[in-house]
Amino acid sequence: MAVETYKGNPNLKTAAVPQEFTAEQVKEFVKCSKDPVYFIQTYVKIVSIDEGLVPFNLYPFQKDIVGTFHNNRFTICKLPRQSGKSTTILSYLIHYILFNETVNVAILANKASTARDLLSRLQLAYEHLPSWLQMGVMNWNKGSLELENGSKILAASTSASAVRGGSYNIIFLDEFAFVPSNIAEQFFSSVYPTITAGETSKVMIVSTPRGMNMFYKMWVDAEHQRNDFVPIEVSWQEVPGRDEEWKKETIRNTSEQQFLQEFECSFLGSVDTLISPTKISEIPYFDPIESSGGLDIYERPIKEHQYCMTVDVARGTSRDNSAFVVIDITQMPYKLVAKYRNSEIKPLIFPDVVYRAGKNYNDAYMLIEINDIGGQIADAIHHDLAYENVIMTQMRGRLGQVVGGGFGDQQTDLGVRTTKTVKKVGCSNLKQLVESDKLLINDFDVVSEMSTFVQKGSSFEGEEGAYDDLMMCLVFFSWLTDQQYFKELTDEDIRKRLYETQKETIEADMAPFGFVDDGVHYGEEAIVPFMDPDGDYWRPVDAPDFNY
Repeated sequence: MAVETYKGNPNLKTAAVPQEFTAEQVKEFVKCSKDPVYFIQTYVKIVSIDEGLVPFNLYPFQKDIVGTFHNNRFTICKLPRQSGKSTTILSYLIHYILFNETVNVAILANKASTARDLLSRLQLAYEHLPSWLQMGVMNWNKGSLELENGSKILAASTSASAVRGGSYNIIFLDEFAFVPSNIAEQFFSSVYPTITAGETSKVMIVSTPRGMNMFYKMWVDAEHQRNDFVPIEVSWQEVPGRDEEWKKETIRNTSEQQFLQEFECSFLGSVDTLISPTKISEIPYFDPIESSGGLDIYERPIKEHQYCMTVDVARGTSRDNSAFVVIDITQMPYKLVAKYRNSEIKPLIFPDVVYRAGKNYNDAYMLIEINDIGGQIADAIHHDLAYENVIMTQMRGRLGQVVGGGFGDQQTDLGVRTTKTVKKVGCSNLKQLVESDKLLINDFDVVSEMSTFVQKGSSFEGEEGAYDDLMMCLVFFSWLTDQQYFKELTDEDIRKRLYETQKETIEADMAPFGFVDDGVHYGEEAIVPFMDPDGDYWRPVDAPDFNY
């Protein structure tokens, strides 16, 4: 019986055309429906660079991948470059839409053009299926397709808006490690809960590693069974034709770091990161004991402990967050105990959030970055909310910006301005603190930012598409540690000496009021009482109790 084609394409049959099956075809159809590996190896064809269109003969590890996809809802794959990972998954998706009715599949990649290219490869393989095995085509274009059994595939970039409002049976996330961090976080926070709500929906994440990002977190969590994803890892040596000689040749033509990342599948950060990539890879991260509205708490306030907060205020860009970190500075090593990061917090609300965190952590000393609207935030916290422990700075000639107490003739700022010097000193100190384990950081978001905080000219900042707000909070903290004020706060002996100095200052300030020696002594020291106009007596703080 003649088969009507879809829009003149001889390799596609249109919908609503009766199909007669032979007994053998019926048998094959049933066998294919139950065994995706058999279906792929028998009927799926792919384009080989050397041989053109050829049957897809799966490698052993590719068979394992297909089986894992088929039997599990959530799968995450860490695979080397050029291992046929995308082709394997696309072949499985063909099986899925053919043998399931009214299912929706989303192919998502870091770029829309990449997703459409993946779909075109799937379409090419579909066109070369036997006509009796195909479902008639309802819609067939560069961004989507629809079959007569009601199954659909959408190709789009990975974003919160790509699949919002839709109901999907399979989400395929290709090269997820290369999706910008802000987009990956938005996707999982806003879309992921809805697409996983079904009882049979599948999520397949496939990528080559690229630093400590969302893919890294999901992979590590899967390895430690902290999520529901089944991890699949493939060594480059499992790909036929790859041996030690191939490795040497590849390194010669690329670099050792590139080989480690793309073929050894090591979670290396970007090149030229402030913190050594080796150190970054060694930093463990833990889940917070409490998390809400952007605030993650790792350790609750401890009585009599000293805490320091550094605050970075959003500049109003889409990839910018208002952020702060809380660090226990009671003793070395310093320890990050809480952090906050939120891109949606309103400037009118942010001061209250910072204030409450500072009060909770024993009236933490607070250093606020006052570029742009940061100055308004600092004013609101210090003046409107009457928070006393806001750290002030002054310009001191060649010394530049230093922490001051707000005394003297110099102009005093409620916070720190980001200058080249501040950033240079802060970055240098931060590197030393982290790499020598004098500052302990067990937060995933901070580790992630470390892996993309790279050199730009003579400074450091987050690479394109990456956050650096938490890193800047740590830069400000590290700059602060170089200040004499901070050293006095954290040195017990210095604190005692500072107290003695304050006593002397009080006595000196009282001198103009006319302290009088009345001749009364205790031991060898004279008591010097003084009655002010309100009738209150003043005496040296070290004098014994005395009834005047």
